[in-house]
Amino acid sequence: MDNHDSLLNELSKLLTGGSAHASFDRAIKGLTLDIIGKKVGALPYTIWQLVEHIRIAQWDMLEFSKSAQHASPEWPEGFWPKEAAPADENAWLTSLKQIKDDREAFITLMKTADLYSAIPHGEGQTILREALQIADHNAYHTAEIIMIRRLLGDWK
Repeated sequence: MDNHDSLLNELSKLLTGGSAHASFDRAIKGLTLDIIGKKVGALPYTIWQLVEHIRIAQWDMLEFSKSAQHASPEWPEGFWPKEAAPADENAWLTSLKQIKDDREAFITLMKTADLYSAIPHGEGQTILREALQIADHNAYHTAEIIMIRRLLGDWK
């Protein structure tokens, strides 16, 4: 395996999580609808709002990486849902599926793109930078999901 393949392998692991901390998939495993919409103390977000924020931000970074025609949502309101809980189980499952699908799409893009060249329609961003930003962003909010679960007595 050459250096490029090693880097792609490590980036893929970083994006799917679980090496140095709990993965997003582990953090949301076993969650029920009655838990994901609960507010805890003075914390500003529910698990649902964090999951939706992860979905929207990851989708935005993927689409930005792929297309000059992509228009990002307004910051910050376009990146955070107002609703504390999903409308129903289908909304929850749809959000989780998009997170997984977009993560896989980004990994595929990363494996076929030049990691180091500036994205032509960006301001110096590269696919490598976007990969690291997705991983960092998702890990940060995954930790918040776990913290909320702990405060609710729902983390083992």
